[in-house]
Amino acid sequence: MKRTERLHALTESLRRASVRGRTAQQLADEFEVTTRTIKRDLDALEASGLPVWARTGPGGGYGLAEITSLPPVNLTAAQALALNTAVAVATQAPYSDSARAAANKIRDVLDPGTRRRAADLSQRVWVDVGPSAPRRVMTVLEKALVDQVTVNIDYVDARGQASRREVEPMIFAFTGGRWLLVAWCRLRDDLRWFALHRVERATATRSACSGHSIDEIGEPPVSARSVGV
Repeated sequence: MKRTERLHALTESLRRASVRGRTAQQLADEFEVTTRTIKRDLDALEASGLPVWARTGPGGGYGLAEITSLPPVNLTAAQALALNTAVAVATQAPYSDSARAAANKIRDVLDPGTRRRAADLSQRVWVDVGPSAPRRVMTVLEKALVDQVTVNIDYVDARGQASRREVEPMIFAFTGGRWLLVAWCRLRDDLRWFALHRVERATATRSACSGHSIDEIGEPPVSARSVGV
């Protein structure tokens, strides 16, 4: 995780902690960094104007002043459950971590009674989603699509054949019950549909995409074997 992304995620973690706060060790464990790194990040957030508070001694920790919290959100328990369920089902989807962070923001400002009822109802909804690309892969693909730069990917097709290729990301598409990256493949010099869960590695380049239009995409392939070959 890049530092800018960690600073944003750290802000949201402190916001969710509310008045309880989080210790430096808890934050370090959450983000898989050292406590020294966390303290530097907290100093950076405070220097940027974020009202970070700190308590020393037993039960101490870090948090955000309540003024930074969202105002109360008037949702029913069913609406809150629907939002959480949609996010849970969308774990394969592009930008799913951003969706989860947004849902957490809303959940944290629900009134306590609604939050408890939504938590009780959640026991009656089970979600079992299929495989997805690792977050380290998705983060690269998501940013490359926004920045419109090419990506080097290691890909295994439906026949188990591995290849490495440079692609120009065009769109993310959901079809046939799975998420795919539609991209111009420079290896094949043609449009290809890559199943996201088959992308094993992705590295963004500094090379700009050549500007293929989404009008070139057309319909998804009928045969799963044709995807990404």
